[in-house]
Order: sequence, then structure tokens, then C-alpha cells
Amino acid sequence: MNIFKSLFVLLLPVAFFACKKTEVDQAKVDREIIRQYIRDNGITNADSTASGLFYAIADSGVGASPNATSTVWVYYRGSYTTGVTFDQSEAGTFIPISLVNVIQGWKEGIPLIKKGGEIKLFIPSALGYGTTGSGTIPGNTVLIFNIKLDNFQ
Repeated sequence: MNIFKSLFVLLLPVAFFACKKTEVDQAKVDREIIRQYIRDNGITNADSTASGLFYAIADSGVGASPNATSTVWVYYRGSYTTGVTFDQSEAGTFIPISLVNVIQGWKEGIPLIKKGGEIKLFIPSALGYGTTGSGTIPGNTVLIFNIKLDNFQ
């Protein structure tokens, strides 16, 4: 019985670090996918945050910015790097969304603009739906969102 406990204690750190290495490797893969997409699409104003979120602000908007707990009224289109749309709000319709209930990439990205602002978010999988995905979105998938912020509270 002691040998099993010893093996468990020895193998637990290996399993932990193996998972961390995989996450780091996926972050590198996602970063290169995003950089290639930016190059291929001639996006010259892209910037990034420390978390790995890339973004390009088309219009910074005016006034104050929302925060990670705001409810925002947005029009959005979500797509893969292939250009295939996986979700979008109805054309011309701004819908209310609580930033408390969205992926981390939105929580970080939307506060970078103000009312009337437009932003394109390039979201690595760790800031999106991670390794498991969601619905029709596969795990380890980079997501692209075009977002126009109408208002917030």
C-alpha cells in the first residue's frame, strides 16, 4: 500500500506540469495563429495584452468605458480564423449582454472601447472556451469577434 502512495505522490507533480506545459504550448500555437491571421488580413493596428488577447480598435468611441461587470448593448459577429461565422446578433440590432456572463476575452476586450466604439478581438482559446469548447465551437479554437458597443450600464 505504501508503494502506491509513493507512486501517487511522485506522479502527481508530473501530471500537473504536463498539463501546464500543454497549456503553454497551446498559448504559443494560438498566438501564432492570431499573428498569421493579422498578417494575412493586412491588419496594421493590432495590439495585445499581457494575457494574450489581441485586438484592433476601429473606433475608440466617446465618454467612459464599461468594466468587466457592466451590461453592454452590442452588435457582434463571431467567426473562426477561416472566416466562417459561428454566431452573431441580428443585423442592426444591439443586444444587452452582462460581461459577468461572457468569456474572458470579452471581459478584457470590450472595456478597451467607449460608447459608439468598434473593436475586433482575436481571442486565444484560453480566453475563449478553452480545451473543451462549447456547443459547435471545438476546444483549442481561436475566435475572432467584431463588436460595436452602443451603450452600457
